[in-house]
Formats: sequence, structure tokens, C-alpha cells
Amino acid sequence: MRTVFVTVGTTSFDDLIENITSSEAVETLKAQGYERLVLQVGRGSLLPVADSCPHIRLEAFRFKDSIAEDIKRADLVISHAGAGSCLEALNAGKPLLVVVNDKLMNNHQLELAAQLHADSHLLYCTCSTLTETLRTMDLSVLQPFLPGQPKTFAAFLDKALGVR
Repeated sequence: MRTVFVTVGTTSFDDLIENITSSEAVETLKAQGYERLVLQVGRGSLLPVADSCPHIRLEAFRFKDSIAEDIKRADLVISHAGAGSCLEALNAGKPLLVVVNDKLMNNHQLELAAQLHADSHLLYCTCSTLTETLRTMDLSVLQPFLPGQPKTFAAFLDKALGVR
């Protein structure tokens, strides 16, 4: 069963939950072949119930000790633009669509999403463009995210700082 996993991390991002469960977004997901929608809604005020989205199997929860298994089972991850959530999905090798919360001030999340998009690791949008992005997305353009190389980076820092 093709699954979309949506995560907002520990934040409240009701706009994302509201938009992804809209009839237009659900119909778009169904047209793309997805049959199951799993929502991690965090501190938000919305906690959709299973029968609130006809035509797709819906599950929702606030928090778990780990969402690693949900990410592993997903065919597509849709996430807020928090660094931890993005890296967890990318390190799991999952196609990732990041939804930037454009209501935040001094939005470093947009910078992160834009850079990872420029490097072809993810797609990104805002809540207002989510359904259109789902309709037109081409996941085949995404490139794997290679894990960092801490030893190489440490050696670079040592050299740059004159440490032996």
C-alpha cells in the first residue's frame, strides 16, 4: 500500500495538516497512486480522525518515541522544514517534499529547504502551493543525500585552524 508520511516534528503546523487533508490534496495523492496517509501532527490543535478523509486510509498521531519506522514504510515523506526532520528522511533515502511555514519570521527553514532543493535532494513548497506541487512533482529528479564525512571535515578544520 503506497504510503505518504507527513511530519511536523515537535512543532505546531496546523496549516500543513489542514492542507494535506483537504479534499483537493487527497484526490491528488490518490491520482498519484497513494492509498495511505499517516500524519504526525505534533503540538497542533488538529488531530484528524480516520474517517475524515474519504478515499484514502488515514492515520494520525501526535508523538512517538521514534518516527523512524514510519519514515521507513513511507513511499513519500512530507515534512516541515526543520533540520532534524529533513535529515532523518534524507538519511533514510526517502523522497522528500518539504513544506515551508512562510508565517515564521526570520525563516532559516526556507534557506535550508532552498539549499537542499538546489542540490536536488528534495522538493519544497508552501501550504498555498502544496496541492499544485503534489500534482506536478517529479520525484525522479531527486538525488541521494550522502551522509557527511566527519573525519574529512575535522581534518579540514584542523588544517584551517593550524591544529595538528
